[in-house]
Amino acid sequence: MLNRFPFWKYLLILAVLAIGFIYSAPNLYPDDPAIQISGTSSAKLIEQADLARASRALSEAGIEVKGQEVAEAGRGGLLRLTNAEDQLPAKDVVRKALGDDYVVALNLAQTTPDWLRSIGASPMKLGLDLSGGVHFLLEVDMEKALEARRKVYEGEVKSLLRKERVRYRSLPELNGAIQLGFADADSLEKAQSLIRKDFTDFEMTAAERGGQQVLRLALTQAKLAEIREYSIRQNLTTVRNRVNELGVAEPLVQRQGANRIVVELPGVQDTAEAKRILGKTANLEFRLAAGPDASRASTEAFEFREEGRPPAQLERELIITGDQVTDAQASFDENGRPQVNIRLDGHGGDLMNRATRNNVGRSMAVIFIEQKPSTRYTRELVDGVEQEVAVPVFTEEKRIISLATIQSPLGSQFRITGLNGPGESSELALLLRAGGLAAPMYFAEERTIGPSLGADNITKGVSASLWGMLFVSLFIIAIYRFFGVLATVALALNMVMLLALMSLLSATLTLPGIAGIVLTMGMAVDANVLIFSRIREEIANGLSVQRAIHEGFDRAFSAIIDANLTTLLVGGILFAMGTGPVKGFAVTLSLGILTSMFTAILVTRAMVNLIYGGRDFKKLWI
Repeated sequence: MLNRFPFWKYLLILAVLAIGFIYSAPNLYPDDPAIQISGTSSAKLIEQADLARASRALSEAGIEVKGQEVAEAGRGGLLRLTNAEDQLPAKDVVRKALGDDYVVALNLAQTTPDWLRSIGASPMKLGLDLSGGVHFLLEVDMEKALEARRKVYEGEVKSLLRKERVRYRSLPELNGAIQLGFADADSLEKAQSLIRKDFTDFEMTAAERGGQQVLRLALTQAKLAEIREYSIRQNLTTVRNRVNELGVAEPLVQRQGANRIVVELPGVQDTAEAKRILGKTANLEFRLAAGPDASRASTEAFEFREEGRPPAQLERELIITGDQVTDAQASFDENGRPQVNIRLDGHGGDLMNRATRNNVGRSMAVIFIEQKPSTRYTRELVDGVEQEVAVPVFTEEKRIISLATIQSPLGSQFRITGLNGPGESSELALLLRAGGLAAPMYFAEERTIGPSLGADNITKGVSASLWGMLFVSLFIIAIYRFFGVLATVALALNMVMLLALMSLLSATLTLPGIAGIVLTMGMAVDANVLIFSRIREEIANGLSVQRAIHEGFDRAFSAIIDANLTTLLVGGILFAMGTGPVKGFAVTLSLGILTSMFTAILVTRAMVNLIYGGRDFKKLWI
């Protein structure tokens, strides 16, 4: 029989539409302003007592808490606030109450009902231009960068002098310059000659002080500027890599001034994890354990991260550092314990092979180096008013995470064990993959930001889309009468399906994406126009109502498929080759084409079949 679907096809269409309504529903629930809490280390868990302590501090400060919740397995905690204006003061109150062992960050908390979350339904992500987000201003500690580079140079200079058998005495630095003492002028002159030959970045001055000859090595201004520029560029690259590893949607990472980096994370993100990862300075050192006859000058004692283990004596000379790591992946060993699989570059692999080939049977240590930030509060005058100001302080901590016997020579691939849980192994792998920071950074500013285009512009854009949909609906109803009503229903269902699909795929909606949605509405109606015009032509040619409907849908199908496939091809090219706003437009356009083909062809035909199929109509109201 013409214009009748089998019963299972009606059920399938209804099921798809029901799923669309369910997964688009979370977009109706607005977000709550919130404070997110996590540990400075992924191994530190958040308990209900921590949230209770933070809630008490907020209550004493007169800030109302709407609710609190601990994440699964204690990975973090969330305090929901009533007013968005309370976020910044609440963050300062909670950070001061909990101390430096916790990361406190601003966030937006979903209000999606639990039954929707249980089936994986979540609201669509919005870009910075639509929803705003969290703004971080990171400041690079240039003094630490210069100090680290001076230490490298100092070690190389001393190694050169020892190699050439020039006796020297280490002296404390003076105003950022390396100082070396010599017994006589001949030794000083020989050292100057050697250093001048191998190092061109020093300004050297000699003086006599306290009965000894002193050589002062200060980096040139050009070299200092080069180190500063390298540090900010390296940190910028590393921050971008870390944000990408976190899977943050449509972030903004850019340089600001000589020593600052701006990071803006849109919408609902795990800002506490991002804040912990972004500023974390972590690296590795690989050293051999000291032998029984090693001198005290050539060894150094390090503590283990595990409690209760005595310190171990290690050689001062490094085998390699984490800078030679090209890839790192977290996994588990044969006993189910977390580990990180390491891949080194060619030079690092050669150094590791050379060191382990000649030392089979000895122990090798993996040292985890971390710049731990802490906050010191001082009272300062700000605009003539004495206020309490937070001052960041960094403390370098070096601890052994693994001390194992070398069973056989190692190459460019090996594994690191001794980690505190899978969270720490994943975090360490991420940090090593993303690259190390050239210098520590601290958060100079953190705040929530509004939509970059302004709420008024966004409201006008959404209003224009709704008015456009209204006029398109009125037009098609005026032209095609009752069939126009069916097309309008299909158009509304198309919008529901598009929202559901974007929510399911975690696609990010930006203002160019809204333009793609508007274009999708026109294309969805265009498909119905082709079908309805064909039905009119078939009726004018003398076909019966049932035959005209059947031929109209069937003969317009090929034209609709061809038009949509070519547009889908263009959308795919835009997505593959475009960036930023272009990608946002391509996403909504491509997904909109898929949903419009479903609603304009299948859903519209199902409604027409239900109303007209199998009935003896002599005239069609179209």
